[in-house]
Amino acid sequence: MKQRAFTVKGFHLDLRVQVMKMDALKALARDISEMGLNTLVMEWEATFPFKTNPLIPSAYAYTGKEVAEFLSYCKKLRIDVIPLQQCFGHVEYILQHDRYGHLRENAKDICQLCPQKVDYAVELFTELFSEICKVHTSDYIHLGCDETYLLGSCPACSSKASKYSKSKVFVDYVAAMCKIVRKLGKRPVIWADMLLAHPEAATELPKELIVVDWNYGWESDRFGSNKPLLKAGLEMWGSPALRSHPDDNYLVAFEKHLKNIRDFVSYSRKSGYTGSVLTSWSTSGLYGIEWGTHWEPMAMFPIRRVFPLKGCRLLLKAFTEALQTEKPLDINAFTENYASSRYGLSKQDAVKFRKAIFSDASAFFSDSSALMIGAELNKKDPAAILKEVKKAFDIMKKLTPKTNVSEFKLYLLYFTIRCHYIAFKSIEARVIDKKFKPSAISGVVKELRLLLKEADSIDKQFEKAFDDYLFPAEIREENRYRRRKIASLCERLARVSA
Repeated sequence: MKQRAFTVKGFHLDLRVQVMKMDALKALARDISEMGLNTLVMEWEATFPFKTNPLIPSAYAYTGKEVAEFLSYCKKLRIDVIPLQQCFGHVEYILQHDRYGHLRENAKDICQLCPQKVDYAVELFTELFSEICKVHTSDYIHLGCDETYLLGSCPACSSKASKYSKSKVFVDYVAAMCKIVRKLGKRPVIWADMLLAHPEAATELPKELIVVDWNYGWESDRFGSNKPLLKAGLEMWGSPALRSHPDDNYLVAFEKHLKNIRDFVSYSRKSGYTGSVLTSWSTSGLYGIEWGTHWEPMAMFPIRRVFPLKGCRLLLKAFTEALQTEKPLDINAFTENYASSRYGLSKQDAVKFRKAIFSDASAFFSDSSALMIGAELNKKDPAAILKEVKKAFDIMKKLTPKTNVSEFKLYLLYFTIRCHYIAFKSIEARVIDKKFKPSAISGVVKELRLLLKEADSIDKQFEKAFDDYLFPAEIREENRYRRRKIASLCERLARVSA
């Protein structure tokens, strides 16, 4: 029996960090349109130029004119731009400000609003949603509402959860947010994980709500079965990922993500989901906080940065290919075909390309469920891992692309960064070993200083590769992030050896 095609075929863009230049955003929109996608979920976060709440926009916020021009550009491409405005969890960028401090669920963890302060929240998000809806013509607005792990933790929420359920605490608040959205003439969308975990009160949600089941390579019932939500009559979409855990600035788990795309698009289709949206995360979504007296947030630091989206087009194309066939995507054949058609590689070289980008990830985890990179590194010899990665890098360097050369060079930059990082981990492994002797410190300092010189070269390569893509300050921050641990260890050991 032929299965129903997805109505919504989308891509999600997270702008927590690695804020893209406007021309790069337009190029992305043009690319996904040409690939056959019809939806772009924009998680603007602090890049949206809120006027009613001017504390929220960051230093990288776009102007109102830029946003309007971008949305107009997408409309010409027939791309429906759905704004994603978090209103429950993942709101550190709002709650860091004293103006909104009274909404925090926990004074020492500013990621989540207290759902029992719903009247104040309704006032705030009526302003934010209204401002967003003035410029977005989509019929939908995504409210986020994922990973609200503090649910039921404050005294007021704990009391309600005990009397009713955590599901009731969650659903009542989400229903209040949905009410705002419906008054604005929009249809609400939320992530599904918390409802999957706590479905008891799901029938109390408005029937027009859409819930998005996100899965990045784990069992389909990791959060909970989708049956209660489907039984409640809720429409569902599915979301695999292009960049997610365990990715970092030195790792893109190409094979893992391809398997995730293959498996979850197929699962979503079989489950009767009406849409499929590929997510892309610029960071983990978590922040480290520098605190002042009385738990005043002084600064926020994103936990984990990843290789920029510009270097992951292969995965985006894989998703669009998976949407076009009812059969699960053949990831080996797809990758080789992409290498041949996109870069002009011979069939033989395309196989080498595929093996290089696949074998590299296995150096860090043995299968798709072993995701603790740090723990895995501690169990293996980093020098041996470096040897594996260099072998894959050598294969890539010998390939000669005939087309889209600048895109292909991003793989070489990626491998350069990986080799550099693992070389540091190899040195670090020797230093933390109990057998490490003080007499070896001066030699290690020389090695670290050499790595820092190599980092200077990598910084220049990174800047050249992404100067048309990221803002200069973002590039400088990415470069600082990559070398931070190397510089720190070098400085400490140099003082000891002086």
